[in-house]
Amino acid sequence: MIEQRLPRLPRLRRPTRGLPLRAVAPNAVTALALCSGLSGVRFAIGGDWQLAVAMVMVAGVLDGIDGRIARLLHGESRFGAELDSLSDAISFGVAPALILYLWSLATLPRFGWTCALIFAVFCALRLARFNAKIDETDQPHKSAGFLTGVPAPAGAALALLPMLLWFWTDEPFLASPYLVAPWVATIALLMVSSIATYSWSSVRLRRNIRFEALALVVFLGAALVSAPWQTLGVLTTAYLVSIPFSAYQYARVRQRRAIVVSGRGSVQQPNA
Repeated sequence: MIEQRLPRLPRLRRPTRGLPLRAVAPNAVTALALCSGLSGVRFAIGGDWQLAVAMVMVAGVLDGIDGRIARLLHGESRFGAELDSLSDAISFGVAPALILYLWSLATLPRFGWTCALIFAVFCALRLARFNAKIDETDQPHKSAGFLTGVPAPAGAALALLPMLLWFWTDEPFLASPYLVAPWVATIALLMVSSIATYSWSSVRLRRNIRFEALALVVFLGAALVSAPWQTLGVLTTAYLVSIPFSAYQYARVRQRRAIVVSGRGSVQQPNA
């Protein structure tokens, strides 16, 4: 008698794991940054310019801490990286472009809107370039402790610098579209450029000046509370002034590396 074997049932696969719980907190902070940037557009539509700029600045603060929270909780994920880039594109590209257009560039409908579009698109291009190179090992700027071009949050602050100075001085020429339009286009070019800029993650404080650094942070916090627009204007201007110095310092680093590489090559060559 021939035994009949029942067909084997296919094994049930374990359900794919979703987003781990430890990754919820940093992604929630990133989502709050996105909400803050979009809220800036809402306030700009209502003509509340100071709140509009403040929302973009809050988005910058949230963007600066979400990555640190993810590393602290070991909650890094590809989902979080993609969400962070999407949030940056909207909060630091689309939102500042619309705020500046409603504030000043709308008086030059065609040229002003073109500059606003250039800023938003170039911000997205910068983030796309960053994501494309995130897995590359050969990144000269990153290995030397620099960034390539102006990062998106800093680019948004630089683009909004005329508004910050306008809040501070109330000078009408700062709101002129003939000043704002070329300024916005220039900042957009800096974001997609290959200029080496300083990276905060590479800053290492010496032990003997850590107390002074803490005192400086307290002073800046008090200044932001008592005179926010003046303090933000000074900080943004200082960052703008630092760009030539960072480019010069990176050029020196490249020169030293070239000397070391050429020296190794000459040592390895056999004597004639």
